Amino acid sequence: MKKNQTVNNTNICKGRITAIKDTMEVLSGKWKFHILGTLLEGGKMRFMDLLREIDGIAAKMLSKELQDMEMNQLVSRTVLDTKPITVEYEVTQYGSTLKPIIDEIAKWGTAYRNAMYEKTDA
Repeated sequence: MKKNQTVNNTNICKGRITAIKDTMEVLSGKWKFHILGTLLEGGKMRFMDLLREIDGIAAKMLSKELQDMEMNQLVSRTVLDTKPITVEYEVTQYGSTLKPIIDEIAKWGTAYRNAMYEKTDA
């Protein structure tokens, strides 16, 4: 006899699962947290400055990720009237609401890494 779902079938749980899926979709990928963290710490940055700061990212990938994050209103893009044209990026007010979450993920990651190294050292 098969049991009926009781936890994931509630409206509250369905809402939470949908919210988590939405969040993971917006923040998916290898680079988005790194880009957000860099902009949160560095403030407004030009494209080439971001490229230098984020070790290992290709220009094409940085451009794609910034476009995605701009579309999702996490970063803003400002084109300056200079020759050659200069583009600056910064975290939006809405994007800055992710700072406490990123900080907590970093804390968790540090604790996890410490716990894993303690296990291998024992």
